[in-house]
Formats: sequence, C-alpha cells, structure tokens
Amino acid sequence: MGLMYRLMYAVGFAPWDRQMPAELKAVIEGPDALPPARALDLGSGLGTKAIYMAAHGWDVTGVEAVPRALREAQRRAKAAGVRVDFRLGDVTRLSNLGLEPSYSLLHDFGCYHGLKSDERARYAEGVTPLAAPGASLYMMEFTHALPPIPSGVSESELRERFGQAWDLLWSKPSESGTPAMMRASAAWFCLKKR
Repeated sequence: MGLMYRLMYAVGFAPWDRQMPAELKAVIEGPDALPPARALDLGSGLGTKAIYMAAHGWDVTGVEAVPRALREAQRRAKAAGVRVDFRLGDVTRLSNLGLEPSYSLLHDFGCYHGLKSDERARYAEGVTPLAAPGASLYMMEFTHALPPIPSGVSESELRERFGQAWDLLWSKPSESGTPAMMRASAAWFCLKKR
C-alpha cells in the first residue's frame, strides 16, 4: 500500500484529505466535545484533520509515511498559523518515532483499513502504549474490501486486535464521505483505553 499512496499523492489524488467529517467535528466542537489535550493523528496525509484539531486548541502529532504529503501538511499548518508535530513514519512502527505516551485522543481517518493483517497487529501494538488511560481512539474504516484496500474492518476484528487494553464502545455507519467510502460501507469505530 505504501507505493500506492505515494503514487496517489504524486498525481494529486487524495480525496480523503478533502473531507472534514462530522464525526470528528462532534468530538472537537460538539456538545459532548472532549477537552483539548494531546492528539495523535494516524496517517495524517495532507494534515487536514491535524490542522483542524490544532486550530481548536489540541496539541497534535501527525504521523505520515509519504514524504510529499508530509511536506504539504507542514506547509499548510504554517499557512494556518498552527503548530503540529508532523512525523515522517510508519503507523506500524510507532515505537521507532520517539513519541511520548499519554495521548488522550487518537484519530485514524482510513489508515488502518489499508494495512495487511500483520501490519494491523503491529499498528494495535504500537498505538496501545501511546494512549493514556481512558483515551479515545476514533477510527473511520471501510467495512468491505475495495481495491486496493485488502479487507474490511469489523467490530470483532478490532476487539481481537486491540485485546484486553481497549473496549469497543460503539460503531456506526459514516454520515457522509467520498464515493469510495459509500461503496465500501465506511463506518466509525470508537475504542476506549482501559
């Protein structure tokens, strides 16, 4: 998938980066919004969601594996007048990035579903020690395979992958999104760290 995303960013095809999901807005600005603290944006792409969170008082770290996307995210954050700690790295090797634990919000807008089975396991193993007790992990993922996405994400898979350290609080179909999100029955999942 890494090569595929590099090609997509090289030709300027990244429709997921144009989305500002209502579900994230509810977490940041809604009536039950979380108080601003530390946030980790996994697969931050062009930085759209990370910059949004930073503009609302969050101390945000964004992790992205595609250098071109990361450079554009840094440019956008500077233009928006916000600080985001963007890190070039692999979400399946988070321990290599020197990140400090205690993130209270972890956000993934379609990163996990692009990973192979062994990569998904490493993702969960890397995310868990970075999350503070009681942290929330919000994930928008395809529930059906849609090439090049290898397989959909299910509640049972997340329970198995994230194991004893997390509780799956809820899942729900995405309220809006790209045509691909609609074809792949995109859904939001919320996990809470024990």
